[in-house]
Order: sequence, then C-alpha cells, then structure tokens
Amino acid sequence: MSPLCQCCGDTVRQLKQQVSVMRREIKNLRQMLDSATRANRKHMLSLQSALSKIGVSEKKDIQAPSPSSSSPSATLEQGSIQTVPIGYITSCFSAKNGTPRQPTVCGPSRAKLRIQHSVFNNPEHALVGLEQYSHVWVIFLFHKNGHLSYKAKVKPPRLNGQRVGVYSTRSPHRPNALGLTLAKLDGIVGDTVHLSGIDMIAGTPVLDIKPFIPDYDSPKTRTCMDLADCDTNKTETVSVESNISNICNDFDPPSNSRDKTTCFDNWECQLPQDGSEVENPLINPPDLLTNSAVPEDIHSALQEVKVYVKQLEMQQSHSQALDSPLSKALALSADRPSFGEEVYSTIAGWIREPPVGRLEVRFTPHAERELAGFLPATQPEHTESVRPRFKFLRSHTEAVAAVTGVLSADPRSVYRRTRCTDRLFFFTLDTADITCWFGQDFAEVVQVKPVDI
Repeated sequence: MSPLCQCCGDTVRQLKQQVSVMRREIKNLRQMLDSATRANRKHMLSLQSALSKIGVSEKKDIQAPSPSSSSPSATLEQGSIQTVPIGYITSCFSAKNGTPRQPTVCGPSRAKLRIQHSVFNNPEHALVGLEQYSHVWVIFLFHKNGHLSYKAKVKPPRLNGQRVGVYSTRSPHRPNALGLTLAKLDGIVGDTVHLSGIDMIAGTPVLDIKPFIPDYDSPKTRTCMDLADCDTNKTETVSVESNISNICNDFDPPSNSRDKTTCFDNWECQLPQDGSEVENPLINPPDLLTNSAVPEDIHSALQEVKVYVKQLEMQQSHSQALDSPLSKALALSADRPSFGEEVYSTIAGWIREPPVGRLEVRFTPHAERELAGFLPATQPEHTESVRPRFKFLRSHTEAVAAVTGVLSADPRSVYRRTRCTDRLFFFTLDTADITCWFGQDFAEVVQVKPVDI
C-alpha cells in the first residue's frame, strides 16, 4: 500500500479535527438536553407543590393517570400506588451535608415525627401499643435527590469512585427513591413519635413506620430461638427416656411383683405418643409416689431419682446457655431442618473496609468555648438569655458526642476527600453551624456558631 501524499494527509487530519469537534458538540448538546429535562421536571414539581397548597382542582390534570380511569384495586394489582406521607420529620439535621449516611452512626441525633391529621382523624390512636418497642423501621422518601435521574451502577463513597450495582448499595439515587432507617424509639407524646439515632434531614416525608422485632428481623436471633426450642424439646424427651430406662435397670423388683416392663405400664401409657408437650413424669410421677401399694424402699428410691433429675436438668440448661449457636446448628442439622445457614449471612467486603478509617475528632479551644455557649434543649427558657439554644441536644456532652459521631465517620464525598483536601467542611447540627477541616486521620472543629435564621 503506497503512503499517502501530503495533500491527502492534510485532508485526513482536517477530517479528524472536524470529527473531534462534532463529538464535543454532541456531548455539549446532550448535557444541555439533560439540564433542560431536569429543569423542566423541577419546574413541574414546584408547580404541583404550589397548586397543592392553594387547593386548585387542576392538579388532577397534571398528575397521571387519573384516579377515575381505573379502580384502586386494579391500580394495586398493576403495582401502581399513590403514596401519602403520614408525616414529616423534624430533625436536628437541616441539610444533606454532614448528615450521617447510615443510622446509629450518631446516637444523640434526634428527630420528631408528627402524624398528620389528614391521614387519621385521631393520629394518637394509630400509635397505641408502639411504646412497647425499643426500635422502629422508618420508611421515607429521599426528597432532596435533586434531579430524578438514576443509573444502574453507582459509586458508593466507600469504594472511592468504583462502580457497583445500585441494588447492592443503599444509594438514595434509585428508581423509587425510598429510604429505610432503623431508629431508636425514645417515646410517644400524643400524636408525635420521638426518635434518635437517625439519618434523615428535616422535612423528610415519612410513608410508614413499623416496629422492629428481632425475632423476625434478625436472622441470628431467629436461629438462636429456633435452636433453643428444638434443644428444649429434645432434651426433655431424651431425659425422660433415659431416666426411665435407668430406673428400670436399677430397680430389682420382688419376685411376687410384675416384671420390669409391666412395672411402668401405667407410667408409660400416660406419655403422649406424638411427642407433644408432656409434664416430666420423673418430677411429678402420676401414681407411683402416691400409690399405697408401692413398697417403701421403692418410694424412697424414686424420691432420690426425682432430686437427681432436677439437678441434672439444671446442669443441662446451664450448659446449653454456654453452648455457641454454631455447635447447636451442627448437632441438630442431621435431625431436623433448621435455619442454621442464616447464622452465616454475609455482606459485601467493602462494607466493612472503608477507604478512610475512623477519624480522631478534635476541637480547638475557641470551638470548645463556642459549643459550650449553647444552652441544652432541656433547660427552661429565659427571655433575658441571649445565648443560643439547642432544639434537640440535651447537654453539652451530648452535643460533643453528636459532632464526634458525624465527623469520625468522615461525611465527605469521594470528590471532597480526593480533590478538595485543603478546603474547609461545613455542616449543620441542630441549631449550630459547624466549620471543620480534615487532616491525616483526624478532623478538627474550628468554629461553632448559631444558625442564621
């Protein structure tokens, strides 16, 4: 193949430059189209919100499909529902920046959820009995996602920019922007639920709350309970059979009495044949200890056996408490189906391998004095006091613990952690605006001031 002449080479270079320019232009057009789409969606949402506030009936024309077009049952069968928030969160976090990514990261973080009267005529009736639980599941909407676009793969902060499927993460950017939080239930006052250990910002719409039940929600707890029930039934059956055989072997009846087998006919006939619940015959023998026909030496021997069985059962229950669930699962796997495999539930390795370890949190002397200047939420208000006041945090110690909990988990995004290491970080906690900076394995709070209202 002959080499290209100089004229042809110039032409090829010009064409390549033009193709490169066209690609950049196409990319810019796509970005402009995406921006216009997001802006249009944002304007539509703001319009719907404005119409809902003034109660204009034309709102029904904006939303699709119309409720009259299909019955509610048909809509549910098709998997299409219209959610109605039962209330909105009032939280110590007012913005996404600095809010924990997961619950329980910041234990002192508190929130309140007031059930709306538009959902129930008597909202407090819907909360009756909930005070018996220590934790609740909160199902909510990620209402601050910005644009509504989502992708099949996302970049969790712990993977430092690597992509993984959205359904293997708890990313808020998903087709249905639903969030799930396990929160501690601090109390219920009327129609208001008080929560702590939360990761939701103020104004979060809540769709539902459900009680947390370890027996059902924790695989390990379910397995331990199942194994305990099985061990109890198995131990009772084995102890009854073995002790009966031991008594028959040790008992040497007189020549004029019945043989060993018929000796306990009346006893064994009272044991259910299907293995159902049974009262231990060695502890409360039905007829042998009260039968006047039983010789006195047999009566005393059975009394000794009764004491021995009680001691044996106490020892067995103590040893069972010390046994690990793993050994119980292995011992029972050949006898009956069990959920022992749930003990070995696994998670993705990157969940427990954060890119940044737990950070040490420091306060400058100036920041400590500023934080100490805030009044706790529990202190009675005084009109003459000009000091700032917390709405949720109940003490200075709790405020320090809350700030430490947020910063020790490194709330920065991957971009901030890799590209903006020399910049200050700002977040809001309760009524305090906090300024800090990050160094090697530590975070330092440099300023704490009241929120500008």
